[in-house]
Amino acid sequence: MKRKKPPLTFAIIGAGMVGTAIGVLLGKAGYRVAAVADCSAAHLKRAASYIDAPGFSLPAQAASRADCILLTTPDDRISSVCGEIAARSDVKGKKVFHMSGAGGLDLLAPAALAGARTACIHPLQSFSSIEGAIASIPGSYFGVTAAAGAKKLAADIVRDLQGILIPIPAAQKPLYHAAACVASNYLVSLLSVVESIYKSIGFSEKDARRAYLPLVYGSLKNIENQGCPNALTGPIARGDSGTVQKHIDAMARHLPDFTSLYAQMGAVAVKLAREKGTLSAAQAKEILNMLKRSVT
Repeated sequence: MKRKKPPLTFAIIGAGMVGTAIGVLLGKAGYRVAAVADCSAAHLKRAASYIDAPGFSLPAQAASRADCILLTTPDDRISSVCGEIAARSDVKGKKVFHMSGAGGLDLLAPAALAGARTACIHPLQSFSSIEGAIASIPGSYFGVTAAAGAKKLAADIVRDLQGILIPIPAAQKPLYHAAACVASNYLVSLLSVVESIYKSIGFSEKDARRAYLPLVYGSLKNIENQGCPNALTGPIARGDSGTVQKHIDAMARHLPDFTSLYAQMGAVAVKLAREKGTLSAAQAKEILNMLKRSVT
């Protein structure tokens, strides 16, 4: 009878929200988290309430206890932490992964030079809490960039985390991650502008959110069902230049800091309206000129 292989062991290097959540989900998937490392005692204490594994302040101490080393530190520390691990522990034959959206395999060069197989698995998801991350990672897409010797394991991990793999060439990672930031971070930023506009006319923050969120949810549903051009509604989609001018005038009087943003987003809306076929070339030219004049 063939003996079942013991589960792969993981060291989580960086016990922030993502690292802790991934550690929990790896355990649920049948892997074993053998160690956690973080320079913050508070983070280690928090991680211990989720993951039954010893905690270490030095990354190399944790890395020496596992087959797979998962770097979930802030992006700017990945390279230096990887170098520290490669210098202070034997990584030959091990798998070393990071979870940066913008960073390539070059961040793991010290481990690769020491004989490790390297990859990046990046969950295309937004995390504001550990519990939220645990709930939202399954079903998410993962951008994967992997060296030849780590491709299968990277794919297996994504599958076992109940994710969906999308291969991302290393050279395209910054654009891939920029798109993710616009979709998530800049959406939050944009909606904070919406709240500011409503608050300027007397809405409370809570009432503003109650007012605009159904509109946002409806727009997202329309995008899901019809795509962006066909989901576009409003004055630019209708060619209603008079309304657009009223917006520009009001913004200039009351919220001039947002005039440039309104004009830039308006220009994108003009392009979408042309794709949708609801805006003539003459109407598009008129509205674009209005938008340009508003920021000159």
